[in-house]
Amino acid sequence: MPYKIPESVLVVIHTPALEVLLLERADRPGFWQSVTGSLDAPDEPLLQTAARELREETGILADGRDLVLRDWQLANVYDIYPVWRHRYAPGVTQNTEHVFSVCVPRDTPVTLAPREHLRYAWYPYLEAADRCFSPSNAEAILQLPHYTNKTL
Repeated sequence: MPYKIPESVLVVIHTPALEVLLLERADRPGFWQSVTGSLDAPDEPLLQTAARELREETGILADGRDLVLRDWQLANVYDIYPVWRHRYAPGVTQNTEHVFSVCVPRDTPVTLAPREHLRYAWYPYLEAADRCFSPSNAEAILQLPHYTNKTL
């Protein structure tokens, strides 16, 4: 299997009321997160990566009409957790993560990728941020009111 590209997307799925969809990792029960995923190729457009990962992990299709992915034009660089470094080329220790969001109706059907996630849950955004194991994911969720122009 080829090494993962150390560039990825984070997609925060939320409702108009800022409830956030979190997914529990299958390979690390108890670790909750938003949709994430690496580029499939170095030249894959970030928006395409975000749409693909959203569809693969949740079954949600951002078609650009009813559901629109919003590019926050924000990138986080973080150290890759040691437990996952074997997926990357030798010597690669950092990943660049590009943040997106998508606003969906609360009753949007969610179909998990069973190899990736055990279950999902909706949480108010502050609680969702507290549940995330990833600091960059938690910070993105805390920024939702800013990026959705919502005052809470």
